[in-house]
Amino acid sequence: MTAAGQPGRSEARRDGLSIGAVLAQLRGDFPDVTISKIRFLEAEGLVRPGRTPSGYRQFAPADVERLRFVLSAQRDHYLPLKVIKEQLDAADSGAEPAAPAPRLPRKLVSLDPADTGGLPDADDFETGPELRLTQEELLAQAGITAATLTELQQYGLVRPGAAGFFGPDAVLIARTVKAMTEFGIEPRHLRAFRAAADREVGLLEQIVTPVYRHRDADAKARADEVVRELSALSVTLHTLLVKAGIRGVTGG
Repeated sequence: MTAAGQPGRSEARRDGLSIGAVLAQLRGDFPDVTISKIRFLEAEGLVRPGRTPSGYRQFAPADVERLRFVLSAQRDHYLPLKVIKEQLDAADSGAEPAAPAPRLPRKLVSLDPADTGGLPDADDFETGPELRLTQEELLAQAGITAATLTELQQYGLVRPGAAGFFGPDAVLIARTVKAMTEFGIEPRHLRAFRAAADREVGLLEQIVTPVYRHRDADAKARADEVVRELSALSVTLHTLLVKAGIRGVTGG
C-alpha cells in the first residue's frame, strides 16, 4: 500500500493470478464487474498486470488491490476514471493524493433498477445470437398489417438489414408503435423519436470508433463494453428527462 491507503504497482510478479481468478476474487464485493471491465481498466492504464511468455495476464495481489480501489472509487464516490487515475499516479509517485469527493447518498443517485423503476443497465445491451425474420414473420409476431409496416419503414422506425431481413428489435418496435396508435398517435408523429435515437447513436459512435480502430486483441471487447455502458446511460438519461418533463405536464 502507498500513501493514503492507495495501492501502488506491484514489483514482483511470481505466481500471478489469471484474469478469471481475479474476477472470482472481485465478484463478491463488485457483482457487476466483468472480464471486459477489467480489460478496459487495463487499457486505460489503471492497472498493469504482468504477462507470461505466452502472453497471458498475471495479476499480483497489489494489482487486485488496485482494481478494488478503482471499483470502489467508481461505486462509492462516483469519480470518473480520469480522476481515479490521477489519484493512483499521485500515489505511485509518492505524492499526497487529493481527497476523494464526499460520497453522495446512494438512494438519490443509484442507477440500480430496483431503485429506478427498472431502468436499463449495460447487460440489457448485450448482443445475443443473430435472429433474422422475414417480412411475413415480422407481421405475424408483431400483429401488424403490411400497410402499417410500410409506414414504419417510411418514417424510419423499422429498418431491414442489407439482405432484407428484420431483427428481433423490429418486432418490439412494431408492437410498441401499435400500442401507441391506440391513443391516436400515428407513425408519422414518431419521426422525432427516430431522429433523436440516431443522434444518440451518432454520439456514441464518435466515442467508441477510435477504440474499435485499435489493433490489439482486446480492443473490440473494450469497445463493446463501452458501447453497452454508454447505451444504458443514454437510455436512462432519456427516460429520466421524459419523466421530469411529464411531471411538469401533470403538475406532479
